[in-house]
Amino acid sequence: MRHTEDKKPWLDIENILNKGDSQELHEFLDTLAPPDIARAISRLSEAEQSTLLTILEPEDAADLIEELPDAQGADLMEELPAERAAAIVDEMESDERADLLGEMDDDDAEAILQEMTPEDAEETRELLQHEPDTAGGLMITEFVVYNHSLRVNDVLEDLRTNAEAYSDYGVQYAYVENDSNRLVGVLRLRDLVLSQGDTPIQQILIVNPISVLVSDDLEELEKTFDRFMFSGLPVINNQGNIIGVVQRADIEEAHSEQTEKVFMRFSGIIGGEELRTQPVGSRSGRRLAWLGPNLVLSVIAAGVIMFFKDTLEQHIALAALLPVLANLSGCSGNQAVAVSIREMALGLIRTEDVLRVMRMELVVGVINGLVLGVMIAGATLVFERNIMLGVLVGIAMALNTVLSVVLGGSLPLVLKKAGIDPAVAAAPILTTIIDMAGFFLMLNLVSSFLG
Repeated sequence: MRHTEDKKPWLDIENILNKGDSQELHEFLDTLAPPDIARAISRLSEAEQSTLLTILEPEDAADLIEELPDAQGADLMEELPAERAAAIVDEMESDERADLLGEMDDDDAEAILQEMTPEDAEETRELLQHEPDTAGGLMITEFVVYNHSLRVNDVLEDLRTNAEAYSDYGVQYAYVENDSNRLVGVLRLRDLVLSQGDTPIQQILIVNPISVLVSDDLEELEKTFDRFMFSGLPVINNQGNIIGVVQRADIEEAHSEQTEKVFMRFSGIIGGEELRTQPVGSRSGRRLAWLGPNLVLSVIAAGVIMFFKDTLEQHIALAALLPVLANLSGCSGNQAVAVSIREMALGLIRTEDVLRVMRMELVVGVINGLVLGVMIAGATLVFERNIMLGVLVGIAMALNTVLSVVLGGSLPLVLKKAGIDPAVAAAPILTTIIDMAGFFLMLNLVSSFLG
């Protein structure tokens, strides 16, 4: 089965799931690019997502999970029975396994670890102890190491005997350690093949190899890889023992994720890992966690101005509350902008999904609008002791928040459709529109009801 551009792949997946044909499902998923897979899976129901991972062979399911963003993969795995999830995780590479479990709730991750083979579980727990953006958190533990006393024939025989297992390692180098398990050199496979069988490997190894410490952070790793054009470097502990290999591709991926998280934090998304497939309560809480403190600071600033209200005209409090309205509504909209841009980058949404995004953001907008409206109404009542004014200000805040969230979620898609870069244009456009709408709502309501 092949899908065309005008076809919706999630509908094909639903049909295959109804038939329960694992082979057909595997073949169809192979025809999709990773962004298309992520987007299609996000359109399935929770039951369909669980069925998808259940009917695939564990190895195929592991390949599928590795193609998805970590946050999306973790959400899917948390819905599976621990035994089934463990069978899938066992098939993943060590670094991918640690990244996935690190995204999950502690209880869910521990339940999966309990079902894994003891060796893999112990190895994964050790990886999870390291900070994510360090050599220890980014390294893989699939590598080949030999004692320095061996000869070329010994190494070649081991490589041939374990060819199937080593094929998953992506072996380009073999590492050499002394009797104290300290890293002493690196063997290039070319040198092994071209040397006499009885040659001691000590004679052909590269001594004093470049390595990184397990505690080296991402910045230090980037500097090292910029200086040396290696695809991977050995990771050593404080005793000089090799404990893993960190790959250039993983460093580049970690750098991209870190940049993305910084952008998300500036946009007010706590943790920077929100997807619209997550529960509404969780998504709303992530955003309110930033908006609440922002509201408090804004009200404090407004209180300074309101302290001098006796010297201003009647309802001068509005002059202080208007910036609060604009600030909180703008922040709410920029959160939705950030999530849309992130999901667009991951391929989870496209320009034709604008109505679906608006519907999903409307739910969050109503919840957050009500919460913020009640809070600003209470603050207005405390400062002005005018119930009607507080109610009107709260209504304006709630309506403007709903508008800003819906507009913020859809605006990046509209701009993309128009050929405009949403990362550059969405926030300024949104802020201007929301400010004008908010000022109109508040001033019009107060004017209509308080004359």
